[in-house]
Amino acid sequence: MAEGQPAKPASLASKAKSKKRAREDDGGSRKRKKSAYEQEDLDLDLEASLNKKIASLDSMLLADHIAQKTRRFGTDLKPVELSALDISPNAIKDSSSFSEPRSLDNLPAFLEAHAKDPKMLADAPKENGSPHTLIVTGAGLRAAEVVRAVRKYQSKKITVGKLFAKHIKIEDTKKFLESHRTGVAVGTPVRLNDLVESGTLKLDKLERLVVDASHIDQKKRGIMDMKETMIPLARWLSRAEFKERYADPERPLQLLFY
Repeated sequence: MAEGQPAKPASLASKAKSKKRAREDDGGSRKRKKSAYEQEDLDLDLEASLNKKIASLDSMLLADHIAQKTRRFGTDLKPVELSALDISPNAIKDSSSFSEPRSLDNLPAFLEAHAKDPKMLADAPKENGSPHTLIVTGAGLRAAEVVRAVRKYQSKKITVGKLFAKHIKIEDTKKFLESHRTGVAVGTPVRLNDLVESGTLKLDKLERLVVDASHIDQKKRGIMDMKETMIPLARWLSRAEFKERYADPERPLQLLFY
C-alpha cells in the first residue's frame, strides 16, 4: 500500500468473522433479542386459552394498549373519532395485583376481590333490567361460557343476564330485561349498545364493567385482536354515561380488564 494512502475498509466477511469470534470469546452469552411477535407468542398460553400479558398491564399500559388497538383497526375512522374512543388511565382500575390465572374458574374470585362487599354480587337492584355488573365478551359462545362461570350469583329471584346474540333474539332479551331482576349480566358490545339504546338495559345502577380481555381463541385472538370486536368494544367503553362516571368519586364506575 502506497505511503499516505488510506486503509481499505474491512470486508463484510471479515466483520462477520470478528463478531462470531466475539460471541465465542464470551462463551456465547450474547443472545439475539426476541422480536415483538416472538414475545407475543411467549405471552400466550394456548392450552389455557389465555393471553397472560393482559394480567401484567397496569392502568397506564392498558390505556396505551387500547389506544394502539383502536388505531390499528380503526383506519377508516377520522382522527377526532379515534381520539373520542380513547380511555384515560384514570378510568381503568389496576387489577395487576390479582395473581391467579385469568381463567373462567377464577372469575368469581376476581369479581369478589374488587367488590366492596362480595356478598352483594348475588344481590340485584329492585328495578328490572338494572345490573350492577356487566361482563363484556367478544362472542356469543364465549359469553355463554362466562354465564356458567358466574352462575353462583343466580337465585330464584335474581337471574344472570344473557345479553348476547347466540341463539337469542333481541326481542326476547328485551322481554327478559323488562321482567327480571339481574345483578350480573354478560353480553357482547353490539348487543349491549342496542339494548341500552332501546331503553331496556338500564345503566344507572351499574357499579362495574368487566372486559373479558385475557381469553384467546384457537387462532390466538382475543376481544381486542379483531376489528369486528375491538371497535365495538371501544365504542361501548367510551359511551358518555360511562366516561362521566369512571373518575367520579360520588358515583364511581369500575372499569376492569380480566
